Amino acid sequence: MYLKSNLSWNVVIPAESLDAGGLMLQKAIITRLMADFAAKKATKDLGYFLALSTVGKIGEGKVRKQSGDVIFPVDFSCVTFKVLPGEILEGVVHKILKPGVFLRCGPVETIFLSHQKMDDYQFVPGENPYFMNGKSSKIEKGVVLRFLVIGEKFVEIEKDFRVVGSLEGDYLGPVS
Repeated sequence: MYLKSNLSWNVVIPAESLDAGGLMLQKAIITRLMADFAAKKATKDLGYFLALSTVGKIGEGKVRKQSGDVIFPVDFSCVTFKVLPGEILEGVVHKILKPGVFLRCGPVETIFLSHQKMDDYQFVPGENPYFMNGKSSKIEKGVVLRFLVIGEKFVEIEKDFRVVGSLEGDYLGPVS
């Protein structure tokens, strides 16, 4: 699900980047905010950070005594992507193993569908393995699947989500 969030972060501007002209300072603050935003990747509560929408208020800077750097509080809005249990999404198959398939969906790189959650699909081994059901529906590498999100877990160290999905339900499976 895409979310619009209003956030307030502290942006640190090194002393050497400070300039008497206000426009250069504002540019330095926004550039640093965008770099910090890109480096953040994701959080457990908000999901993946996708885009910075608008920059609101830039507060008064406070000087750090040791370094001379200036910290500015900045209010901004952004778009995030958070996977929620019960949500129906579409993803692209990128790896097939006997226990199930791995999908990618937007910024989420690790979505696992267990063969136990794929009704009527049987694993077919070979050089290019795939899953096939009685209706000749085939799940192979590169296929787009509509799936139900069963659960998600945030891995703090990697700043990434692990998602478990299912094909059990109406209108789920390969998308033609």
